[in-house]
Amino acid sequence: MTAIEGNPQTVRPRRSIGLFNNIKFFVLCHGMLQLSQLLVSGYLKGSITTIERRYGFSSQMMGLLAAFNEVGNTVLIVFVSFFGSRVHRPRCIGIGAMIASMGVFLIALPHFIDGKYDYTGINSNKKDNYSGICQLDNNSSEEESNQKCNQNKTGSGVYPIFLLGQLLLGIGGVPIQPFGISYIDDYAEKRSSPFYLGILFAVTVIGPAFGYMMSSAVLRFFVDVDKMSLGEIDLENDDPRWVGAWWLGFLVAATLLLLTSLPYMFFPRKMSREEIEEAPAEPSTEKMVCGTDTTEEVSLTEFLKSFPKIVMRTLRNPIYLLVVLAQVNLAAMVAGLATFMGKFIEKQFAKTSSFSNMMIGGINIPSAMLGIMAGGIILRRFGLSVRSSALMCTIAVLVSVMFAIPLLFLGCPTQQVSEMNVHDFQQCSNACSCPEELFNPVCGSNGVEFRSPCHAGCKKEIRSKDSKVVNYTDCGCFKSTDFPDFASPGPCNNGCNNRLIPFMILSSITCFVASLSHTTSFMMILRTVTPEDKSFALGIQFMLFRVLAFLPAPVLYGRAIDTACRLWGKKCKTMTSCHYYDLDMFRHRFLGLQIFFICGGFVCFFLSFMVLRRINSTQQRNEKMNNQIKSESSQEMKDVKQMVSKSNGHCNTQSVLRE
Repeated sequence: MTAIEGNPQTVRPRRSIGLFNNIKFFVLCHGMLQLSQLLVSGYLKGSITTIERRYGFSSQMMGLLAAFNEVGNTVLIVFVSFFGSRVHRPRCIGIGAMIASMGVFLIALPHFIDGKYDYTGINSNKKDNYSGICQLDNNSSEEESNQKCNQNKTGSGVYPIFLLGQLLLGIGGVPIQPFGISYIDDYAEKRSSPFYLGILFAVTVIGPAFGYMMSSAVLRFFVDVDKMSLGEIDLENDDPRWVGAWWLGFLVAATLLLLTSLPYMFFPRKMSREEIEEAPAEPSTEKMVCGTDTTEEVSLTEFLKSFPKIVMRTLRNPIYLLVVLAQVNLAAMVAGLATFMGKFIEKQFAKTSSFSNMMIGGINIPSAMLGIMAGGIILRRFGLSVRSSALMCTIAVLVSVMFAIPLLFLGCPTQQVSEMNVHDFQQCSNACSCPEELFNPVCGSNGVEFRSPCHAGCKKEIRSKDSKVVNYTDCGCFKSTDFPDFASPGPCNNGCNNRLIPFMILSSITCFVASLSHTTSFMMILRTVTPEDKSFALGIQFMLFRVLAFLPAPVLYGRAIDTACRLWGKKCKTMTSCHYYDLDMFRHRFLGLQIFFICGGFVCFFLSFMVLRRINSTQQRNEKMNNQIKSESSQEMKDVKQMVSKSNGHCNTQSVLRE
C-alpha cells in the first residue's frame, strides 16, 4: 500500500514538468494572456465615449489616452527584444503581465477618488428643476455656478492618472508578443508554426471582441451604481447624458490579467525540441534566442555600438521593409477604427454606446478573426512561397478597398439643431438665461432639436405617475410659429436606421478580406530575415507599429473627428466634449482615413510582390546560365576524356609494336 500510495507523489511532478514543457500548452497559456491583455484594449476603446462624456474630454484627448500605452512600449520594445536572448523569456512575460495589471487597476482609480456624476448641468440647486426648464427669475445663477465649479474641478485632475495607468499597461505589455512569437517559432515544428501563430492571432482578436461585449453589458449600469440607489437614478440608458459604469470592467480585466500571468513562472527557459525534425537551421536560432555563455556577456555598451548596424542590416532587406510598411498602414487603420468606430456608430446612427459596442464586438471583430484564421489555413494548406504570399496579400487588400469605398455613402444626414443650423430660434430663449453647461436635448414640435428645454423656451413640464417627464409645454420658441408650443424629451429621430444593416455588412466583409493578409504577412517576415536576426526583426517591426501606427493614428483620427464638431459643450467656462457633429463631414473624414491607409497597404504589398518577382526572375536566369556553364564544362570534359582515351590507345598500340 505504501508503494502504491507513493507512486502518485512521484508521477505528479513529472506530469507538471511535462505540461510546462509542451509547446501546445504554452500556445494555450499565451492565447489566454493575450486575450486578457487585449480585453483591456477593447474595453477601453468601447468606453471611449463614456469616459469622454463623464470627464469632458475631447476626441483628440481620448485618442492620445488610447494610444499612450504605446509610449512606454515603444521606448523599451527593441531593447527588450534584443536582450530577450539573454533572459528567461516566459518569466519576463509573466512579470510584464503583472505590471500591466497594476496599470489597469490604476485606470479605474479616478472613479473612486471623484465625486458623483453631475448630469444636470444646472446652476440652480432647486431639485424641482433638474430637467432644465426655463426660469425667468434666475438672478443668482452666476454665483451658484461659480460655487459649483469650485467644488467639481475633477476632469483635468484625473487625466494624468489615466495616462499613468496606460503607461504602465504599455510597459508591462512589452515582452508579451515578441517573446511569445519567437518562443513558439523556436520550439514548434516548422510546418505547425504558421498554424500555431494563426491560432494565436485569432485568439488575440477575440480579446478586443470580449472587451467590447463586456463594455456593452457593463455600460448598461449607471456610473454611480455603487454610490447611489436605483431610485435616485433618473436617467434612462438611451438618454444622451447617460454614463455607464466604465470603471467596473477595468477591475474585472485587471484581475484576469493578473491570473493569466501566473503560469509563466513555471515554463522553462529552454523547451524540449523533440518535435522539430525538418529545421536544420534551428540550432543557430536557438543560440540566438535562448542565449549562450558568450552572448550573455554582451554589455549594454557593446549592444548600443552594434545597434545601428543591426538596424541597418535589417532595414536593407527590401521585402522586410515593404511588408512592415504595409502592416503599418493596416495597423494605423485598425488603431483608428477600433478607437472610434463605436463613437461613429453612436453618432452617425443615433445608437447607444452599449449597442454600438455590441455591434463591433459581435460582428466586426469576429469577421476579422475569421479572416486571420482563414489566412493561416490557406498558408498551411497550400504551402505558399514568399512570392505567392505577397500576391495573396496584394489581392486581399485590393478587394477590401473595393468594399470600403461604398461606406462613404452609407450614413445619416445632420439633424436640424438650433444654435447650429437653424438661426431663427437662437434669440427666443434669451429671457431664460439658460446656463451654458446645460445639455438635455429635446425635440420641438417642428422637428428642430434644442439642446435643452430652457433653450426651447419651455416653462412647464408634464410628468407621468413615476415622475418621468413626458412633455415640455409653454415653449416660447414656438409661439410665433404655426407649430404647437411643446417639445418631447430626447433627441429628434434622424429616420435612417435602415442604413445601419448594410453598413455593418460591408464593414464586416472589409474586415474579413483585409485580415486574410495578417498571418501571411507575418510569416513573410519570419521567412525573409536571417535566423540570427529573427527576434530583433520582430522587435523592430513592433517598434515601427507603435511609432508609425498605434501611437499617432488614434490622435489623428480624434483630431479629424474634432474638426467635424459644430457645437462644443462648456463647463465652468471651459470647452468640454462635443455635443453635435456635422455627420457628413464626420463620416467622410473618419472613413476617408480608413481608405487612405488601406490603399497605402496595397501599394506596399504590390511593390513587395514586384520585387520578389524580379528576384525570382534573376535567380532563374542565373540558374539557366549556371546550367549552361555546367553543360558546356561537362561537354568539354567529355571531349578531353575522349582525346585522352584516344591518345592512350595510340600509345598502347605503339608499345605493342615495339615489343
